[in-house]
Amino acid sequence: HITPEKFYVEACDDGADDVLGIDRVSTEVTLTVKKDIPPSAVTRPIFGILGTIRLVAGTYLIVITKKKKVGEIFSHAIWKATDFDILSYKKTMLHLTDIQLQDNKVFLSMLNHVLSVDGFYFSTTYDLTHTLQRLANTSPEFQEMSLLER
Repeated sequence: HITPEKFYVEACDDGADDVLGIDRVSTEVTLTVKKDIPPSAVTRPIFGILGTIRLVAGTYLIVITKKKKVGEIFSHAIWKATDFDILSYKKTMLHLTDIQLQDNKVFLSMLNHVLSVDGFYFSTTYDLTHTLQRLANTSPEFQEMSLLER
């Protein structure tokens, strides 16, 4: 969900009430609940957040807008991110000079080129950041941690 003040990322899981709120001015990230999302928010589906990047014009949020299932590991779906959107935290570019606008345009073009290259994979239920051998040698406490905590 997008408003002029915040991005709200709502989980699609059944029963999930938590919503990630990202302030577009302070860049502060907080956890809130669904009822805090204003009805005026523009809603669109995404499949994940790749991250943020700071360019000349300010901070941008990179989200996954398309995905393709490429396989499974131990019944955990592995997805390939196939399309992305780069969302500006700033509502306007009026604060930039013509040279800064041109530089920002070049950097966005370079970023879009990198994102168009194959190789962005993710799983919402399996840890792709560690090898199977390393995972086998971790403690039970580590195995119990959420993917975010790891």
